[in-house]
Amino acid sequence: MMEEVKINTEYITLDQFLKYVGIAETGGKGKQMILEGLVKVNGNIELKRGKKLRKGDTVIVDEKKFVIK
Repeated sequence: MMEEVKINTEYITLDQFLKYVGIAETGGKGKQMILEGLVKVNGNIELKRGKKLRKGDTVIVDEKKFVIK
């Protein structure tokens, strides 16, 4: 299942995105998930919480897939 997430800015950082879609309750929890290697961006494990996500990027966390529109 893939969920489309619309952003109104040029980009959103990965830790902000996890909080925005409700995967992480806090920024700290999002950072922890990223550092533990639980988040994939465009098919690759992403360890940088400041990774800039742009339209067309995909994020996968716990079998949930998001695409940025």
